[in-house]
Amino acid sequence: MEMERTPVVNPGKNEIIEVDGVKYRRLCIKTHVIKDGDSIPEAAMEYAAPHMVEGDILFITEKAVACTQKRAIPIKDIHPRPLARFLSRFVLKTPYGIGLAMPETMEMALRECGTLRILLAAAVSAVGKLFGIRGWFYRVAGDKARAIDGPCDFTLPPYNEYVVLGPADPDKVAAEVTARTGHPTLITDINDLGGNILGRCPKELPDELYTRILKDNPLGQQSEQTPMGIIRRVE
Repeated sequence: MEMERTPVVNPGKNEIIEVDGVKYRRLCIKTHVIKDGDSIPEAAMEYAAPHMVEGDILFITEKAVACTQKRAIPIKDIHPRPLARFLSRFVLKTPYGIGLAMPETMEMALRECGTLRILLAAAVSAVGKLFGIRGWFYRVAGDKARAIDGPCDFTLPPYNEYVVLGPADPDKVAAEVTARTGHPTLITDINDLGGNILGRCPKELPDELYTRILKDNPLGQQSEQTPMGIIRRVE
C-alpha cells in the first residue's frame, strides 16, 4: 500500500492552536520508519518539503534524528550497574513514557551525563519531593537525561526493544535540513507532559514560542509514524 503523502492531523489532536492571539496550524507528516542509515535532510526533502510554503517552520522529533545517528541501542546490549537499578526505582512512571524508570534507561543516563551529575540530580529531586515540588531531577540532569526514551506498550517496532538517546548536535542537524529544504527547522523533544527545543536553524527561532505552539504534542505519543510536522501561521 502506498504511504499517505498528504499532511495529517493525528487522532485526539487539534490542527490549530492559538498562542498570544495568533493562530498556527500544525500539520503532521507521515514517513517510513526512520532507522540507522537514513538521512534526516533527505527524509525532510522527500516527505515534508513538497507541502511547505514560504513562512512555514519544519519540526522534527529528536527520536527520529537519534535513530539515524546510531543512538538507538538494543536493550539486550545494555547491562545496568547496581546503581542504575537502585536509582530507577525512584523515578516517577507516567502513561506517556518510561523515561528513566527502568534500569537500562537509567544506565544510559549515567553514561551520558556522568555518575556525579545523576547522583546530584537524584539528591536535589529527593529534597524537592519533601516540599511537594517535582521536576528538579531533569533540571539538574539536563537535556541529555530528559531526551532518553525507553520502550513502552505503544512504541513503534523495532524501537519497542531499544533505548533511544538524545540526538547528537541537533543544531547542526537543523542547519543541514534547512540547507536542503530552504525552510527554518526545529529539532524537538515534545511529549504529552511538555517539551523542549533541542536544535534550531536559524538560531534566532524563539524556543519559548515554539514550545508553546507544540505543547500538546501534535505528532502524538504512540504509533502515528509522524516524526515531523509543519508549523504554519494562520493569516
